[in-house]
Parts: sequence; structure tokens; C-alpha cells
Amino acid sequence: MGELDQQRIHPHNNIWGSGAGTQTIWARSGTNWGVVANHPRTSGVKSYPNTGKTLNRTLSSLNSLTSSFNVSVPSSGDYSTTYDIWANNHAYEVMIWTNQQGAVGPIAEQYDANGAVPNVRNLSVGGHTWNVYRGSNGANAVFSFIRTNTNSGTVDILAILNWLRTNGWWGDVTVGEAQFGFEISGTAGQSNFTVNNFSLNYS
Repeated sequence: MGELDQQRIHPHNNIWGSGAGTQTIWARSGTNWGVVANHPRTSGVKSYPNTGKTLNRTLSSLNSLTSSFNVSVPSSGDYSTTYDIWANNHAYEVMIWTNQQGAVGPIAEQYDANGAVPNVRNLSVGGHTWNVYRGSNGANAVFSFIRTNTNSGTVDILAILNWLRTNGWWGDVTVGEAQFGFEISGTAGQSNFTVNNFSLNYS
């Protein structure tokens, strides 16, 4: 057990989607970094610049897993600011959206004229109120927690992961990577995404 060493958290540029444009990463530390991105506003995710750490801990062995964030994001474009938590060797993906902009949305089981339909609405857990979606991207199960937009806050991630277990969405999984960053589908020209401060701690 232990606490994440903030000096050993390294940001990754992580341009991976087809049709991506340009993206440059800068970092003053693992907790203060950003990207300058210019991606076409076409369908599909272009990049997920992120920082984080690998835990490799069973859910039941965790006593705490919390994170605080403060970001600056553009007023236009297509992106979300999100945590990405992986479990059971990428069989499960938990996305925790803290803000979103433009033509982006979660993976869901059902869609209507307004987009993805939540499985659970107005769930209060982990210090925030969320709409919760579940679905699959064809490779792994995806659970998405989406709140109204905020650029700063503290999230009790363990409470969210335990909610999934209590409600039968998964079992005593092994939590692998815990990441935080910007999932960018497109930008309105050259755009700056900045993590002003970030912490991720567990025991």
C-alpha cells in the first residue's frame, strides 16, 4: 500500500486516433502540464493526452483512492476532460467526465433523439452528482459518469468504483491504470488544454 509519488507521474501526449492533426505537449511537472492541439473536427477521438499511474490493486484491498484537479480548457471544440480507470487487464473502462464541449458523448446501451440515454440519473457518489451510462466499445465494457461542467474539484474515485461493485456492474476487480486528461475529438483551430494542478493518492 502507499501514496502515489507526485514527482513520478509523467504526462503522455497519446495521439492515437485516425485523422489526427498536430499536438504538442509541455510539462513543468507531472501535475502541471498541457497540450497545444489542432485536430480536425471529424468523427472519432484523435487523442487522449493524460497523466496517471498504474495501481494493480484489487478493489477490496483499496482503502482510499482520491484525486483533485484544476484545468483550463478552450471554450469551443469537441472534447471532454475525463478520468480513465482501467480494470481486469482492460476488460473494464470507467470514464469520469468533469467537463465536456461540443460533439462528444458517452458510450451507452440506448440512444434517443437527444443522444445517449443514462442508465442512472442524478446519482450522488464520490462528492458529485452524475448521470451514469453503461455500454461497450466492442473491445471492453465502458461505464461513464458525467456531471455538469466544472474545471476544478476533488473526486472520491474509490466510492465510484465501489458503487459499481455494490450494484453488480462488476466484482472485486483488479484496478490497473488510473489516468486523467483530455479526450479530444476536434478543436476550433489551435487550442490550449492545461492541467494547472493535479493529485492522485491511494492507500
